[in-house]
Amino acid sequence: MTTDLIHSDATELAELIRARRVSSVEVVQAHLDRIEAINPKLNAVVTLADGALDAARAADEELAAGTQVGPLHGVPFTAKDAFDTAGVLTQRGSPIFAGRIPDTDATSVARMKRAGGILLAKTNLPEFSYWIESDNLLTGRTNNPWDINRSSGGSSGGESAAIAAGMSPLGLASDLSISVRGPAADTGVAALKPTHGRIPMTGIWPREPRRDWHAGPMARTVRDLELAYSLLAGPDGADGFATVPREFDAGLGASPDRPVRVGWLVDSGLGPTDPEVAATVQAAADALQGAGARVEAVSIPALERDNPLDLFMRQHVMEVKPAFREVTAGHEDQMFSYSKTLLALPDTSVEDYVLAEQGIERLRDGFAEYFQRYDVLLLPVTTIPAHAHQLGQFTLDGRTVDAFHVSSTTVPFSLTGLPALSMRFGTSSDGMPIGVQLAATWHAESTILHIASLLESLSPVRDQYPVL
Repeated sequence: MTTDLIHSDATELAELIRARRVSSVEVVQAHLDRIEAINPKLNAVVTLADGALDAARAADEELAAGTQVGPLHGVPFTAKDAFDTAGVLTQRGSPIFAGRIPDTDATSVARMKRAGGILLAKTNLPEFSYWIESDNLLTGRTNNPWDINRSSGGSSGGESAAIAAGMSPLGLASDLSISVRGPAADTGVAALKPTHGRIPMTGIWPREPRRDWHAGPMARTVRDLELAYSLLAGPDGADGFATVPREFDAGLGASPDRPVRVGWLVDSGLGPTDPEVAATVQAAADALQGAGARVEAVSIPALERDNPLDLFMRQHVMEVKPAFREVTAGHEDQMFSYSKTLLALPDTSVEDYVLAEQGIERLRDGFAEYFQRYDVLLLPVTTIPAHAHQLGQFTLDGRTVDAFHVSSTTVPFSLTGLPALSMRFGTSSDGMPIGVQLAATWHAESTILHIASLLESLSPVRDQYPVL
């Protein structure tokens, strides 16, 4: 029974609890036991939330009393340690914030609790959420549950590892360039980065540059992403980017009245991609075509004109360095190597910054034109499967690229604010998960959730878990 509970998704757990076939206490205890057994190998969970079992007992009592309950009633969830959690350590992966306990919950945490979810634990991240691997001076490095010698990604790598390893059914993550989707691909789980502003960033740090930061759910199944998104989206009156009503959706919905138009690519200016990753994307395209979608290979000229990684770095360095200098002033000896590297980068000139902003506008225009002709874009999540720890560079197709190249396929949707979803669809020759990414036009979350659900039903790797 315990094995069933730690491998069940949040939707099923909620149904079992509501039907009183299992208690919330049993579910929470099963996940706590899993954390105790497995976390020493992975270091995905950095703080247990006090009172989770008490909250589970209260949830069971409410059911027994016939109280009307929310859709996540009694279900545990976890949150990346960048999310404020009232009364629970939120240390942001840095000794500078060691011992920090917020008084209030981030909006997204509060919404999960309002739906009946029980905060179970906080998960690891790189210092300040800024890198493609989850490692820091305060809480150390997270390992991938499929191979502990490999990264679980960044910056939400603790969250992805916890869900993949059965320590949590559902979690909250944040994304600047790759940090929701990439870690999910590295560990074989699912994740959604909604349209920018859909989920308020209130109570999540850092916020610079907030026009690029996104919050999103991470889960074992697409239906859990859809459930969590329905609970998390919508304005909160505090985040000035979160202004669109939750009910508004520009997508096709769950039952489109015509075949969905899917374009797919593995390059189109994004640089070299691992052959097994490319083959997995093509396999997903073939599966969708076999299921009745209109599918064709595409190129996007805007991606070929302006390199998204280059645009990101020129814009990002200019905007984030002042915030980093402010928070680290007087604490330079407590900084991890990634932050030191960022601060050591040369400042972007005003001219280059403006040119980068104009390039980002061209990317938006290019995607706007693309989504006039197609409903969905299918492409890699990451350019390689999960890599070894502390990888500085790697070689693809005879080209040596910087480690940050792994995010060349995710950065375009962070810069433009488009919604994008990551899900597993393959396995590498050495047994690592391989994901595919689906993107749609702004506020069309229902489109990618619908296609992802279809693709999930066709997946050759459903219900596969790491052996630990």
